[in-house]
Amino acid sequence: MPADLPYWRLSGFYFFFFAIVGVLVPYWGPYLHTLGFSAAQIGQVVAALNLARVVAPNVLGLLADRRGRRMQVVRAASLLALVSFAGVWAGSGYGWLLLVTAAFSFFWNGAMPQFEANTMNCLGAQEHRYSRIRLWGSVGFIVAVAALGGLVERVGAGVVPYAVLFLCVGMWLASLATPERLGSAAHAQAPDFWQVLRRPEVIGFLLAALLSQLGHGPYYAFFSIYLQEHGYRGGTIGLLWAWAVVAEIGVFMVIHRWLPRYGPRTLMVAALLLGGVRWLATGAFPQQLPLLFAAQTLHAASFGIYHAVGIVVVNRFFRGRSQGRGQALYSSMTFGAGVAAGSVLGGYLWAPLGGAVVFYLAGALSLLAVPLAYRAIPARFQVSAAQQ
Repeated sequence: MPADLPYWRLSGFYFFFFAIVGVLVPYWGPYLHTLGFSAAQIGQVVAALNLARVVAPNVLGLLADRRGRRMQVVRAASLLALVSFAGVWAGSGYGWLLLVTAAFSFFWNGAMPQFEANTMNCLGAQEHRYSRIRLWGSVGFIVAVAALGGLVERVGAGVVPYAVLFLCVGMWLASLATPERLGSAAHAQAPDFWQVLRRPEVIGFLLAALLSQLGHGPYYAFFSIYLQEHGYRGGTIGLLWAWAVVAEIGVFMVIHRWLPRYGPRTLMVAALLLGGVRWLATGAFPQQLPLLFAAQTLHAASFGIYHAVGIVVVNRFFRGRSQGRGQALYSSMTFGAGVAAGSVLGGYLWAPLGGAVVFYLAGALSLLAVPLAYRAIPARFQVSAAQQ
């Protein structure tokens, strides 16, 4: 690690940001269900969490690239996310919560790509060690999932909004503590954003990532409901979510060694293949708890390897003045448009086809992404063993 790396301050922001994910992903759907929302309405509100990623990262990325001060944007967005979410207590109707969720998500999701760019600038040539910082986001997720699972079971889903608000305060405070780090002079001479975006390998990579995250949409929106439909209770559901992130943390602890050995292309192909296996197994074996745990273990690949490699690839494609917009585009197309579209489609297909078929379709999408990723990620994107 670089000697001047603000490791714990960077890690703290990831911890709180993904602890919020750990509340919203497993428990926001069930919370809305207690308010009487239909499956289609739940899918649409959950999609609002992700649709904001289509616009927000690009707006804030353009602002950050022009101003050259990413952390100023991150701090303002974190505060506005906190203020926006407080609107949950002003009403509980479908239209109002849809609006509040979209406003909160705009600022919350818009902050992360700029924080990612700042983290990569802090790491410099040690970019493959990104996962050692990002793993604290996974720790935050698992702490939130584990702590809230039993609490929801004891006192009900009404506790969910309070947990999100508390964690938003922590995220804002962490943003205030994190220093700004500018890119190198060499990065400043990098090609323009639109020049990079027109390259076929960049388009191919983004399409592969989009397909992968389309398949994740039903998981984020309906996995908890899917488990409830098969008789699982809050504690077991929370444990399944948490186990997936334990596997993810394990990967984040070692992938900085795998990147020099196997390279980004091989690792991304493996992640997409195993992601397909994961969704097929989830659809086929909902009553077999050991197999569900095995499928959740593959989160190490479908998210852990995928994300650690994806951030490095995007950082190689987009440099200097295009760095913020490159990270924003990756976030908006994949975790934004991809997950949102997958959530909405999952909501509409859930009742007529059933959860199992929806997960089969998710598996097919992940497998379709494999040849795209193989062709798109250049073999030259190899991390030097000397950088370890």
